[in-house]
Amino acid sequence: MTATADRRPSAESLLAQLKSSERARLRVYIGAAPGVGKTFQMLEDAHLLHKQGADIVIAVVETHGRAETAEMIGDLERVPMRKIPYRNVVLEEMDLEAVLARRPDVAIVDELAHTNVPGSKNHKRFEDVLDLLAAGISVITAVNIQHLESLNDAIARTTGVRVRETVPDYFLRRADEVVNVDVSVDTLRTRLRQGKIYGIEKIEQSLNNFFRKGNLSALRELALRQLATDQAVKAQDYREREGLEQAVIPEKIMVCLSSNTEARRLLRVGSRIAGRLASDWFAVYVETPREEPGRIRPSDHVSLQENIRLAEELGAKVIKLKADRVADALIDFARREAITHVIFGQSVRSRWDILFHGSIINRFLQEVKNATVQVVPFHQIPQEGEV
Repeated sequence: MTATADRRPSAESLLAQLKSSERARLRVYIGAAPGVGKTFQMLEDAHLLHKQGADIVIAVVETHGRAETAEMIGDLERVPMRKIPYRNVVLEEMDLEAVLARRPDVAIVDELAHTNVPGSKNHKRFEDVLDLLAAGISVITAVNIQHLESLNDAIARTTGVRVRETVPDYFLRRADEVVNVDVSVDTLRTRLRQGKIYGIEKIEQSLNNFFRKGNLSALRELALRQLATDQAVKAQDYREREGLEQAVIPEKIMVCLSSNTEARRLLRVGSRIAGRLASDWFAVYVETPREEPGRIRPSDHVSLQENIRLAEELGAKVIKLKADRVADALIDFARREAITHVIFGQSVRSRWDILFHGSIINRFLQEVKNATVQVVPFHQIPQEGEV
């Protein structure tokens, strides 16, 4: 499924919310492990917001030597890092005071669980983020699931590694949006072998320790469960604030189906999630005018029919919608069916394509507040009919 050029860009919607909100907004990208693409996703958000006129700065971004991530920074404004002498060396930290003085609409803050150098105002970076929010500056940030405090023991048992840098659970509850950035275990291990996560000297050690297949699978499931729990807590808090009775709401899963051959990955993810969380799940396909019978490419039609057959075999209820705008149809369906968990596929797209055509995923996040969103990247060249 593709976004259309005449649709209101999602960044515009987010910018309007930032300006009208009574408090600064917090979006957290969470991943199962380093290398899933959280920083890249934050930078995409930054460019979208900048394109729509938001005053946005990079407070801190860690590229870890990844050329693609460094290139993605482009012409975004960066607040210079603060240099702090420590034990005969000079280290760099996010300059909290400079960001507060600059007072942008939005700040990009990477590596949320980072421990600041002694001599900094705060001990932890998440405390810096709380200061920014308190000052009315919205923040987009990222963290890996192993850094969540409540999961520290479970992570140690699962991976054999005790994580020292943690973020308290109350920080995640403060977030207005929590988004899971997900890639397959094999894809993540391939990125590691290619030197896209750590330096060459760490590859073999990482593959045989933290990045073992069993560890990564367990971490992905922990990330999924954490997001589902987080959403349930937020829903309960909302009902309490509004004086509403606490209703038992069954989980309902929606997989956004397309003609992309990699959509089968989404269906398998949806099937696994439904088996753990729900009995109802939907595979939803939006037919746009250019994908009508007689106009859709023959190869896409064949692939779509195969995806539909697999969805039915896995137990999904296949829903076909017709609309000019894909995002509108998905949002309407999610609201009508009270969907609680949505799985999107995201193709590799150029920054310019995202800026000019917008992102269905971001639009969905702004308009549907009571659903957990999981993003599973596609890695082939985008085709018509993809998210």
